[in-house]
Amino acid sequence: MLDLSKDSFLTNEQIKRIAPSVFTATAASNVSQHYTHIPTSVIVDDMKQLGWQVVDAKEVKARKGVGFQKHLIVFRNPEVVINGTDGDDVFPQILLTNSHDGKNAFTFTAGLFRMVCENGLVISTEQFEDVKMRHLGYTFEELQVKIREMVERLPLTVESMNKMKSIQLDEKQAVEFALKALATRFNEDEMKRITVDAKELLKPVRKEDEGSDLWSIFNVVQEKILDGDFNYVAGNRSRKARRIKNFNQDLKVNKELFAVAAKYIAA
Repeated sequence: MLDLSKDSFLTNEQIKRIAPSVFTATAASNVSQHYTHIPTSVIVDDMKQLGWQVVDAKEVKARKGVGFQKHLIVFRNPEVVINGTDGDDVFPQILLTNSHDGKNAFTFTAGLFRMVCENGLVISTEQFEDVKMRHLGYTFEELQVKIREMVERLPLTVESMNKMKSIQLDEKQAVEFALKALATRFNEDEMKRITVDAKELLKPVRKEDEGSDLWSIFNVVQEKILDGDFNYVAGNRSRKARRIKNFNQDLKVNKELFAVAAKYIAA
């Protein structure tokens, strides 16, 4: 599971222990002869020059192609903070995914970490498109432009989050939201085979999460779906959901959850 709440920066040695594929110096042997290999560690160093430090790193577990698998780096710039009222500060984050098997470009995704509830989220591509950079022809100058453009657009996503706080959901709407959110984790066929008590998904774990506004409900449901903090019935058996550990699934669910909430803003 992604940890967007960290506030201490990782050294290169710490990153290497967590996700050694970030530092792979050569591409996989089966890539095209036209493939240009740029180690992700180069981006890490260049991002540091722009003020963005690493707060988390992950890599996909691999049996084959070890060292070349997909990996993720989470960056935060301590000088890029969107100050809210009553200490409700938002720290923009940039999530970078890459691999060294020729299957992925450098992909930058916007994330936000909100201090007041220690909630991290990934902005859906419907509101904030991912930024991709090819390995071929990579330059520091291009990276600088892309990151600046992302930062300039981030206040718009914070505005969407603030709108969530002003939208009240009645009980029926809250249940509807919970079930739509659940569908970000389970596919259509699975949703037909399982039964979940939506009220369990909506029950706050902490007092500060109580509230009928969209933002409070989003926080509660997001945490439960990602942490697996709910039970579901499949056939005649009741099962405990598992915590999402794969960062690819975490990114997918996080983005889709934000997209579900955003539709209530636009309604």
